[in-house]
Amino acid sequence: MDTLTLLKQKYPAAHVWAFGDSPELANELLNYVVHGDKRATCSAASAFHEEGLKVVPGDYHIVLNGAGDPACVIRTHTLRLVRFCDVTPELAALEGEGDKSLAYWRDGHENFFTRAGCYAPDMELIFEEFSLIETLP
Repeated sequence: MDTLTLLKQKYPAAHVWAFGDSPELANELLNYVVHGDKRATCSAASAFHEEGLKVVPGDYHIVLNGAGDPACVIRTHTLRLVRFCDVTPELAALEGEGDKSLAYWRDGHENFFTRAGCYAPDMELIFEEFSLIETLP
């Protein structure tokens, strides 16, 4: 049996996805998670609803690397609705990216959401805090 099938048996209701919008970004963000720097992520609330995502605290996620292979399992423990313009330095630091500053977070996320076609300074985000449960070889 392949790794993903085994993980789906171990975590039957787990969501399966990769960070970012490219294999390179998926690997970069995954690296932050595996090394303990990244403990949160966010999504455009509009995309979250359009895709019908139903994530609640306690949910497991099988995170894929840039090649589409399972790399780790995380578990959601906090969800909050926050506007892009209201993200605090503390929330930005939880995302663990770059120098962990709010300026770095804003720049990277404005670029990301612009590529997705949904950026607005007051856009609503689903901000998700998680714990790393296991990493895979």
